[in-house]
Formats: sequence, structure tokens, C-alpha cells
Amino acid sequence: MLRELISNEWFTILIMLGLVLITLSKFLFAKRFEDFIQVIGNSKYLKIYEREQKFIDGFDALLFGNLVISVSIFAYISYSWIAQPLEFDLTSFSKLLFGIAALFLIKILLERLIGSLFEIDRIIDSYIFQKTSYKNFIGFILLPINILLIYTLTPSKIIIFVIFGLLFLLNLIGFITSFKNHQKLVLNNLFYFILYLCALEIGPYLILYKLFT
Repeated sequence: MLRELISNEWFTILIMLGLVLITLSKFLFAKRFEDFIQVIGNSKYLKIYEREQKFIDGFDALLFGNLVISVSIFAYISYSWIAQPLEFDLTSFSKLLFGIAALFLIKILLERLIGSLFEIDRIIDSYIFQKTSYKNFIGFILLPINILLIYTLTPSKIIIFVIFGLLFLLNLIGFITSFKNHQKLVLNNLFYFILYLCALEIGPYLILYKLFT
């Protein structure tokens, strides 16, 4: 069981909310959800639904809600076991939840702004859709992982770092897929691509790491 200093009651409510969001996405978008859960190692989902994407997409919005909840819970648990035990505080957790959501959304808006400035909207929209799909899949995977960490497994640093490794691998697969789909464009603009990586891909994670430590 999770350390007693962390209240399971609020985590239960949040996990139920995540389950509701996933259930709604499956109920309202049954065929798309079926394709989505096979997104790793199968480009069918990306090829089909990239053409149908909207600025505000109901399916992605539901899964994004679960992503923010799942990442926040995992971050809270990880900090409690790696750094110091935490007593659950709803205000602090709400700030963490808001901060993670804001980071994701601001990053997407900046990428869209860059796409408009350099008149590469179509490419940026394709890239954002692919990244969003993989991140939402990570949120989907994190939900059962959080359930295990809270109610079944006894978390440890080794378990936490193994999960971090899994999440990094999923992110890497998504990044490689996006790179392969835009390989020619990237190689022709390698300098700008490196600047983009430093500013919008590596930078936010360094900020998160700094906040975490």
C-alpha cells in the first residue's frame, strides 16, 4: 500500500474521474478508440485520423484530461518516494494539476504559433497530432500503473525508475515516428530543428526536472 502520509481517498476520486473520461472516449468514439489503443507500432491510427483532426477535438480532449490527471498522480507518488514523504494536500495537488495542464497547452500553442509564423501550419499540425496521440496513450497506460502503485504494489525507487524508463521509451517511439514522417524536411532544416528541440522539447522537461528537484 502507498505510504499512509498520502491519502488514498482523493486518489480514488481522481482515478475514477480518469476512468470516466476514458469510458466516455470509448463510448462516444468507439471505432477511433479501438484504433487508438493500437497506436504503438501501428501507424493506421495516425494516417486515418490526422486528416480528420480539428483545433478542438472531443476525443483528444477527453484523453488529455486523463493524461493530466494520471501524470499528476504519478508525479506526486514519485516525489513522495524519491524525495520525501508527502501528506496529501488538495491545494498543492491542484496547483500541480494546473501546472502540468498549462505546460502541455502552452507548448502546443507555441508550436502552432511557430507554424503560422513560418507558414508550415500543415506540417506542424501533423507533428502536434502525432505527439498528442502518443502522450494521450501514455496517460492511458499510466492509469492502471497508478492503480497498481496505490492499491497493490509497494512503490520503491527501482519501480518508479522502471516506470520512468517505460514512459521515456514510449515518448522516444513517438518522437522517432514523427522524425521518420518528416525526415526530409528535418534534414533540410537541421539547424532550425536543433533550435526547436532545445526550446520546445528539451527545455520544458528541464524546467519540470528543476521544479521536481
